[in-house]
Amino acid sequence: MKDIRNIGIIGLGRMGRCMVHGLMASGGIKKEQILFTTKHAESAAKVESELQIKKASSNAALVEQCQAIVLAVKPQNIAEVLSEIKDSAGAGKTFLSIVASVTTSQIESLLPKNTAVLRAMPNTPAFVGEGISALCLGKKASEKDFQRAETILRTLGKVVQVDERLMDAVTGLSGCGPAYIYVVLESLTDAGIKVGLPRDLAKQLSAQTVLGAAKMLLETGRHPAALKDEVTTPAGCTIDGLLELEEGKIRVTFIKAVVQATKRAKALAKQAKIG
Repeated sequence: MKDIRNIGIIGLGRMGRCMVHGLMASGGIKKEQILFTTKHAESAAKVESELQIKKASSNAALVEQCQAIVLAVKPQNIAEVLSEIKDSAGAGKTFLSIVASVTTSQIESLLPKNTAVLRAMPNTPAFVGEGISALCLGKKASEKDFQRAETILRTLGKVVQVDERLMDAVTGLSGCGPAYIYVVLESLTDAGIKVGLPRDLAKQLSAQTVLGAAKMLLETGRHPAALKDEVTTPAGCTIDGLLELEEGKIRVTFIKAVVQATKRAKALAKQAKIG
């Protein structure tokens, strides 16, 4: 981050705080180089005390002092924020939006024409450094802007570059996905209790099983069906369990969950009231 003197976060919520922790842990930036804003005075005082970072006097003042700016407000508030900072934006600054569903073109429409805007969708495993963020570029974002944004997001976990037309689908899958997996983990834990396991043991077995299965998929690069078949021996226990899952329509239920979440992500953009 040699070309970044300061990083600013507008709307320092949970994900913003996670970014601050990641940035400081990476060693690439000092706490003195991080500025933030938030609407609530009580929350701001708590952040300053806990994280030892500085609150900017306004959103516009933050943009003036920073080379990389993270937009982390709610969709319904983004238009107001952009109107406040438009006179401070422009060439040389990189805007990274993690505002759900709002497009780069919507943001660009309210900022100077030469403003570099990128959009990302991180997810909550970022809080343990195991998140994944999908990142896309706006019309004026350069390779330098991409590198700035990627450097910030890598403090949360992995980063993948995607075409913006896929971002709502990303939201429905990886953005919302942790909640789906927590339902799976809760169900497996309860199932373990049902068959006689102590709760703590059932939770540990469930969590490590999901973690190990995911790591095996990523590291082998094999199709999930092939890995499933390796566990499923003829006339064994697994096939009986799989039959119950199929009877409960778990496969189509997960697909429907992602489809519905994607539809909702598309609808959220309208709340921004831009354009």
